[in-house]
Amino acid sequence: MPETTATPGGGATPSRAAAVRSHGDPRAGHGGADPARLTTLELLRRLAAGPRGLTAEQAEERLVRYGENVAPAWRPVSWPRRFLGSLRDPFTAVLLCLGLVSAAIASWGTACVIMVLVVVSCLLRSGGEHQAGRAMAGLRELVATTASVQRRADDGAAPVVRELPVDQLVVGDVIRLGPGDLVPADVRLLRATGLTVHQAALTGESAPVAKYALDAPPAADDGAAEPPHLCFQGSSVASGSATALVVATGADTRFAAAHPGPARRRTESAFDRSVHGIAWTLIRFMLLTPPLVLLANAALRGRGLTTLPFAIAVAVGLTPEMLPVIVTATLARGASALARTGGVIVKRLPALHDLGAIDVLCLDKTGTLTQDRPVVARSVDARGADDPDVLNWASVGSFWTLELAELPAPDSLDEAVLDASAAYGADPLAYDGIAALPFDPAHRLATAVVRRPGRYGRHTLVVKGAVEDVLGRCGRVRLDGAEAELTEGERRRLLDLAATEAAGGLRLLAVAHAERPARGGPYGERDVRGLTFLGWVALRDALAPTAGAALAGLARRGVTVKVLTGDHPGTAARACRDLGLEPGEVLTADQLGSLDGPPLAAAVERATVVARCTAQDKARIVAALRASGRTTGFLGDGVNDLPALLTADVGVCPRGAVAVAREGADVVLADKDLTALDRALTAGRHSSGTIAGYLRITLSSNLGNVLAMLAAGLLLPFLPMLPAQVLVQNLCFDAAQLAYAYDRPAPAAVSGPAVLRPRAVLRYVTVFGLLNAAADLATFGVLALAVHLTDGPGGPAVFHAGWFTENLLTQAMMMLLLRTGRSAPGRRTIGPVHLAVTALAVLGLLLPLSPLAPALDMSAPPPLYYALLAAVLALYAVTLTTAARRYA
Repeated sequence: MPETTATPGGGATPSRAAAVRSHGDPRAGHGGADPARLTTLELLRRLAAGPRGLTAEQAEERLVRYGENVAPAWRPVSWPRRFLGSLRDPFTAVLLCLGLVSAAIASWGTACVIMVLVVVSCLLRSGGEHQAGRAMAGLRELVATTASVQRRADDGAAPVVRELPVDQLVVGDVIRLGPGDLVPADVRLLRATGLTVHQAALTGESAPVAKYALDAPPAADDGAAEPPHLCFQGSSVASGSATALVVATGADTRFAAAHPGPARRRTESAFDRSVHGIAWTLIRFMLLTPPLVLLANAALRGRGLTTLPFAIAVAVGLTPEMLPVIVTATLARGASALARTGGVIVKRLPALHDLGAIDVLCLDKTGTLTQDRPVVARSVDARGADDPDVLNWASVGSFWTLELAELPAPDSLDEAVLDASAAYGADPLAYDGIAALPFDPAHRLATAVVRRPGRYGRHTLVVKGAVEDVLGRCGRVRLDGAEAELTEGERRRLLDLAATEAAGGLRLLAVAHAERPARGGPYGERDVRGLTFLGWVALRDALAPTAGAALAGLARRGVTVKVLTGDHPGTAARACRDLGLEPGEVLTADQLGSLDGPPLAAAVERATVVARCTAQDKARIVAALRASGRTTGFLGDGVNDLPALLTADVGVCPRGAVAVAREGADVVLADKDLTALDRALTAGRHSSGTIAGYLRITLSSNLGNVLAMLAAGLLLPFLPMLPAQVLVQNLCFDAAQLAYAYDRPAPAAVSGPAVLRPRAVLRYVTVFGLLNAAADLATFGVLALAVHLTDGPGGPAVFHAGWFTENLLTQAMMMLLLRTGRSAPGRRTIGPVHLAVTALAVLGLLLPLSPLAPALDMSAPPPLYYALLAAVLALYAVTLTTAARRYA
């Protein structure tokens, strides 16, 4: 086969000193001018290089000067930095401040407990993320390991091809590429033979792309993103071979350009927005509470600064102290279970909540919904009717091309044809192979010469390739079993029919043959003429085995899927239809080019597929959906997916993704199985349901207690609770709430996106907080009545004990009755929450009667109080259950 070449004539390579004096920075070809727009000779001169390769001295000098050929990697976060970073959580920061204030006023018990909560929360969160980081370290893989480099010992020595580590490549090196090789840097082709490359990781294109050398790019070249004479790091060779010049390495490659770098940070996620919205509302109220308590007590009771410890205790009482601990423990437990049994690694713990909140999932097609290989959909004749004979001739051509052309690796299209033809019983071995002309990207066809059984003295040329190219070499067409002349009208009809098939997302491989007298000489391109057109084989992308079931599962869970791909619109729509996902209106990135913000989000909402997307298009669409109020996830595995992975609320990629995509993702699927995503989404919704339930219950209880304490502080001549009692009560309630981390919410919690809406939570908290405050105030009346009727000893100690008991019992009732809403009657098993509620109730009843009561300044109430308290609690339970049914 002829070889395309762009190598200039011979001549000595300039010495390193002369090159530097004449041209300065050897990398100027990349930074100062586009390598695609220069002639090969201009580029070689600019890079101070030559077609024979660099000398060892030149390569060493450039390696020292410009560094190794490695992408800028994110430095792993150390465990101490993760620990300190956990303090950014709003509640953790507020608790830390309250602890410091408590220490400043010598309230050491409160200060110690608060600091313990802060440390435990930070330890859990940083420990979970550190474990995820260690798991990710086991998944990191190099883009390539070695490359075939052509170098010389000195200026006068002959070039020698050696295998070198890819990190030793420098600009100006000449490398060799063959089938299966990963392109180790950005390169300009000097020579190429039948070269095609997979660049789905860069562009999303599922089919291999033809590449060929050009000495002087045509004047009409507009500097397109995918020039045919450049190959980029991250792509791989599908077929053919090439000699190429390295034009960019390390951070200068296109592969590295998509890397976010250490300064680029993810924007606020769905979890951050939800929790921070609630947190800052409570924080503002907490900051107002101590001054109000101090002023009210100073004005009405004359107690002044003596109530400062009580005011701080009230503020702490409003704080969901265990929120950081519960959130971190719940997420860490869910992430650990996913890593252990679900094949999912959660790198950033809050991302598990974000998974549960996703209501729109954007994903790439290639490598996610489809595999990187084609399969035969059908074979048709020139009328468009099914015809297995076309597939049979295609298999003969594929088999003998692979056998006789001595290709280093089989072509994926040939493999697909042979796999499909085997099901029809085709036997290419029934033919004798004579010669083969392998696929040529310039002519876009391949030819096999065979001898049919019993036809000695005759050879048959079997040709397959692009429809336009094959038809251009045909003079006849087979129609209804007979051959006829191929007229211009018939040619146009066939092209229109092929265009219709291609628009439906199929790739067409035209098939033709011709009879020739046998001869002993070689066959060439001039012999491929006067063919008879037989029909074509239609191929489609092989679907990922679990993609259909995964898409159906996402639909059941209320997640809308958007396919953002760099592939052809018809190909993407076809894959969606084959998987049971109706593509609806199919858009291209060009159609959305002038839109941004709400108009862009509205346009994408109406569509399922957006094709011909660049990396920036994907990120722009995801950002618009987020800005419109949707919680977005993005699933991708290529360099072109990285900006969208970082823009989404949660970025997901499979383990086989390129290294920078794995680094940028929040969640990594250890297996390339989309059903693992469904498991992760379910785990996220379980965790979110647990966190939401905890927040609603603890905030309702805390708000009720604080309102009651504020009212009682103004009505009673003494403090309704001492700081130590508030602290012990909070500790008991907080310890019981740890059971939420091991609870499983009702099945309804996973039926839809688990969005934690601050306004809805605060409205819920207000209603149930007022109910709890009413129960607390009723307890004051019960205590006063019980003491009055029994003529027993009154005083602060009895009130403290009575209210302590009532608080813990009402908190236990809220934990039990509000935890699952309407599904509670169907749950008969005893779980961690039931045990925690029982322990809390027993503690509330026994502690004021125990020997520890005097140390806490509590005295046992009269027996009548417990009878009256039972009536109050029964009424409270009825009211609570009725309200819970309305807000469930």
